[in-house]
Amino acid sequence: MTEAHLDCDLPLPDHRKGKVRDVYHAEMTDGTPVTLLVASDRLSAFDVVMPTGIPGKGAVLTQLSKFWFDLIERELPDVLHHLLSVDVADLAGVTDDQRAALRGRVMLGRRAQVVPIECVARGYLAGSGWKEYQQSQTVCGVPLPAGLKQCERLPEPIFTPATKAATGHDENVNFARAAELVGEPLMERLRDITLRLYELGRDHAAQRGILLADTKFEFGFPVDADGNTGATPILIDEVMTPDSSRFWPADTYAPGRDQDSYDKQFVRNHLQGLVDAGAWNKEPPGPALPDDVVAGTRAKYEKAFAALTGTPLVAHDV
Repeated sequence: MTEAHLDCDLPLPDHRKGKVRDVYHAEMTDGTPVTLLVASDRLSAFDVVMPTGIPGKGAVLTQLSKFWFDLIERELPDVLHHLLSVDVADLAGVTDDQRAALRGRVMLGRRAQVVPIECVARGYLAGSGWKEYQQSQTVCGVPLPAGLKQCERLPEPIFTPATKAATGHDENVNFARAAELVGEPLMERLRDITLRLYELGRDHAAQRGILLADTKFEFGFPVDADGNTGATPILIDEVMTPDSSRFWPADTYAPGRDQDSYDKQFVRNHLQGLVDAGAWNKEPPGPALPDDVVAGTRAKYEKAFAALTGTPLVAHDV
């Protein structure tokens, strides 16, 4: 099996290593200052980065995000975003060999001051939302009808923010708490954009035989070359990928149980089995993933890409 692209070390300033992405300050070949996001093949589950990567995963995240950004531009032109290019030829300050290694897995985006809230839209009752609902009949403080089953479709999509953690676990919060942190007018605006984006993704995925159960978005305020911050928030980072979303095949969907998935739930289920057996405690370091789990996860990511875009993944064709 091809070794996964786990780490990145470029001769560019302000390198920040996230769970999945490496982020740098960079310039395009025309001199435009940008944030460079390099999607590695690292995989994070339960907020822990696994020591085993998923080959080709970074290319899926990048190219699927590009697909969604293009669709958003056509269907929701008032929703602004950061993406300028996914062509590594537009990146200055790297060698030809480095460009070859980066091809298919880079996003060159507008620099932005990040809003420290993850904006989550949920259309189905799954994950941490299902756990909270069982205890309080709410999700992030949003009251829901009684008697809903696991993974059941909600009467209407809901907005459930979370605080962004540099390390450790992100924390679900209610709307009021998010508004305290960044201001109510901004949160109202981001709630509106988040739900519109979710509905666009949900409807497109449904046409392709896929249910978009939930997804998360990140936003920021653009920063120009002189360091001035704009007043209009823009969509940043990745968009509706298997890393940031739950995708379920529609033809096997049935409420009341866990669903088949096109996302990293395949890995979560394997890891949960280790937790249940007392072999791991959801703390770093994560356990190495066996070959069959790596291959199965890779196949699910690539199948999701092909189904959503209508084209097969070509790892180095952007």
